[in-house]
Amino acid sequence: MSAVDEKTPVDFWFDPLCPWAWMTSRWVLEVEKVRDIKVRWHVMSLAVLNEPRLEELPEEYREMMRTQAWGPVRVVIAAQQEHGAEVLGDLYTALGTRIHNQGQGPTKEAVAGALDDAGLPASLLDHWDGTKYEEELRASHKEGIDLVGQDVGTPVIAVPGADGDQIAFFGPVVTPAPKGEEAAKLWDGTLLVASVPGFYEIKRTRTQGPIFD
Repeated sequence: MSAVDEKTPVDFWFDPLCPWAWMTSRWVLEVEKVRDIKVRWHVMSLAVLNEPRLEELPEEYREMMRTQAWGPVRVVIAAQQEHGAEVLGDLYTALGTRIHNQGQGPTKEAVAGALDDAGLPASLLDHWDGTKYEEELRASHKEGIDLVGQDVGTPVIAVPGADGDQIAFFGPVVTPAPKGEEAAKLWDGTLLVASVPGFYEIKRTRTQGPIFD
């Protein structure tokens, strides 16, 4: 068995649109440097999540779901289907860097640039308005959201528990993304809390938006 096989798999569901998922993903990659874990990336969709309650959303967010949420995630699921799940990590890094860190937003131009950055073919952008992989997108989304329930968003993280069952949770929402031992401490504490069978929620109100490196 290789050293990679011995690492604990950490399944991470993301939508490239979400800045908070982006922050959490950068934290998990920091954890990967100091704990024996290996992140496995999966796609989920805020557009799919919010379909049943679209008319209940604030107008600005509703418009975002209609006009910005579908394109990027359709391209990502197409990349996974046509080139394998192993491309998702680099693609997500390229997307998040352009969309969030560089402030380009979830535009077609940003996604095209990210495909190039990740060494993927520009033809994947043809899926921006397509539904060829709609079933696969919804299945991947369902796999993640079913672990935590419909009342949360992205990201969803799942790790194997001591009894073999998955420990899954939304978040944590954190900014800026901790590094080094601070990243490890947050990881250890999050797993400790999430592994308590009766644990439900921990939350506090903050007004600061995401701080991108």
